[in-house]
Amino acid sequence: MLGDSRAVAHEAIRAFVRDDRARVLAALVKRCGFEIAEESLDAAIESAVRQWPDEGVPDVPSAWVMAVARRRAVDALRHRAMSASARATVRTLRDEREADVLASLEDEAFGDDRLRLFFTCCHPAIAPDTRVALALRWLSGLSTDDVARAFCVAPSTMAQRLTRAKSKIETAGIPYEIPEKSELRERLGSVLEVLYAIFNEGYVATTGPSLQRIDLADEAVRLAEVLCALVEEHPDALSLLALLLLVHARRDARTSPDGEMIALDEQARDRWDHAMISRAKSLLARSLRAGPPSTYAIEAAIQALHDEAPSYAETDFAQIAALYGLLRAKTDAPIVALNEAVARSMVDGPAEGLRAVRALERVEGLEGHHALFAAKADLLRRLGRSKEARSAYDAAIAATRNEAERRFLARRRDRL
Repeated sequence: MLGDSRAVAHEAIRAFVRDDRARVLAALVKRCGFEIAEESLDAAIESAVRQWPDEGVPDVPSAWVMAVARRRAVDALRHRAMSASARATVRTLRDEREADVLASLEDEAFGDDRLRLFFTCCHPAIAPDTRVALALRWLSGLSTDDVARAFCVAPSTMAQRLTRAKSKIETAGIPYEIPEKSELRERLGSVLEVLYAIFNEGYVATTGPSLQRIDLADEAVRLAEVLCALVEEHPDALSLLALLLLVHARRDARTSPDGEMIALDEQARDRWDHAMISRAKSLLARSLRAGPPSTYAIEAAIQALHDEAPSYAETDFAQIAALYGLLRAKTDAPIVALNEAVARSMVDGPAEGLRAVRALERVEGLEGHHALFAAKADLLRRLGRSKEARSAYDAAIAATRNEAERRFLARRRDRL
């Protein structure tokens, strides 16, 4: 029984970190600033790890963590040389009733604390790579180690980057607020980039047993919808929202009932959300009427072709390959070249696709990437070169940290 209670407690803590950490952090930041908020929240989670297995999981875990974090924040502020404003913060934290805390956590108003946290991450004073890293750390619940893996840097390097960014926020007085519309348009590019990074983490989780984090993808879609309202029909924002919806519409078909990954060529298309697809296509059409196609619009057009096809075999891969060519002319992202090679293989054959993929093996950003190994393995499989395909599948399995993706690759390898 003790083992069962510990398992329940550990699962509750994992669920809190996955589902509620971002909104508790956002609520704390509003009260006591970034540094103390994160330190206090981490200490509260450590307390949960120690106490919940023996004392049981609280009825409302997020309120429990918030209450403990508030007390930690009060202690931290008292032990520092406090200004008048800091003393006022202590009084606010001390006097806040539990009911008020819970109400604030359940508030999903238009301009909620998470949206403020999101725009703080995207401030132009913060280095571009660090903006995405902060958003993944603060809004997706990824650990510093996981964020470091996503950026292919050492955990100590990423920890230093995040620390410098937090210090920059505090010392530069970066406001914890939604910017004015005129300023928001100037920051739109970095905001869209961070939104897309959050969604991609929801689409395929960096680590863990599940292929996707639907809660995180849902949050990215919600933020994209809010952003579209804030910037009033900006074509780039509309294009990104269309792209997210076109991909997210396939979420239910991407895994089996027991959580196993299902590739696009094997998905049951009647499980796709066709109402979401129709809405996304309408958004894409509006974006193209409003301005020239952005990279997001081209990507959305590619996904629309996938979603429109009656079956995988009937997909217009020639047009998809052409669109990837247009996309590659706009961006130097190596993953675009890889996707173009895979799409081209569906038109010109796997031998041509394999030649293009092998030309990318030493490209920075793809070298050692599991997507490169997986694409190579599939092309070798289609060519009947099973021994080489098995080796490439092994490399792809070793390079990915998502357990569902690993199991999928292993099944494809074992079918050879």
